[in-house]
Amino acid sequence: MLRTVAAVVMDSVAPFELGVLCEVFGVDRTDDGVPEFDFRVCGEHAGRPVRSGVGMLITPEHGLDALADADLVAVPAHGVTDSYPPAVLDALRVAAARGATVVSVCSGVFVLGEAGLLDGRRCTTHWRHAEELTRRFPAAHVDPDVLFVDDGSLVTSAGTASGIDACLHVVRRELGAGVATAIARRMVVAPQREGGQRQFVELAMPECTGDSLQPLLGWMLENLDTEHSVADLAHRAVMSERTFARRFAAETGTTPGRWVALQRVLHARRLLEDTQLSVEEVAHACGFGTAALLRHHFHKLVGVAPKDYRRSFACP
Repeated sequence: MLRTVAAVVMDSVAPFELGVLCEVFGVDRTDDGVPEFDFRVCGEHAGRPVRSGVGMLITPEHGLDALADADLVAVPAHGVTDSYPPAVLDALRVAAARGATVVSVCSGVFVLGEAGLLDGRRCTTHWRHAEELTRRFPAAHVDPDVLFVDDGSLVTSAGTASGIDACLHVVRRELGAGVATAIARRMVVAPQREGGQRQFVELAMPECTGDSLQPLLGWMLENLDTEHSVADLAHRAVMSERTFARRFAAETGTTPGRWVALQRVLHARRLLEDTQLSVEEVAHACGFGTAALLRHHFHKLVGVAPKDYRRSFACP
């Protein structure tokens, strides 16, 4: 059971990424039905300030001994360097060896690598650091194209926002969908950017950066149960098919077909979690038409079958 969470800080810690851990695990949300976490900010020396990377001091209340009984040990982003305090690395090794879940946000994964915790494990980091992570820790299996990777007792994430995704995923995995959703609602972030298999991988889907297609995208989301050919969408957008395809890719990072399929899968996940609709009914509601087509796309994007996902993540 996830109850005690220890965040480890050293010189060059990134305050925002530390703040991600504080926000998910350190805020009292018991009035929303969220279990209270025993959240500890830990440093090599309790009460001794460490320097952040942006000109402020952060004073950890606890020393490394507070990692001894933590269920989850988290390392936020730090400046990437060739060495980290040996005492910190030893404490991380001990925590991992006794079975604690270890989480990193962004470049915090380099600390885990120096502690030897990445060998033979799947992991990720911010795309700017992926090549260096691969070079420095060749025994690790680095995937640079994902938001985060769940390798059981090791969870690593990419940039800041994906750190939120990873933390909410761990909450959902350990405490259920209801708790993760309650935290996400208070944070005003999406609670469902994760999936069900042990070694979780989800491709990042770039958000629309322009505004010319926003009305069309909104209409498509409201009409997922209908077919959307490129010709029809181009006509609605008052563009040629070629111009529309180029504009759509520029603003969403993908094709209309892939974008629609992803949105349908996301809608299917919500229905599987929140309703008692059969898989066939979910397929029709999402625009897939048949349960077989839903299963194909759902497994491709989420990694598990719809029924298995519902069994794991349906709200009680």
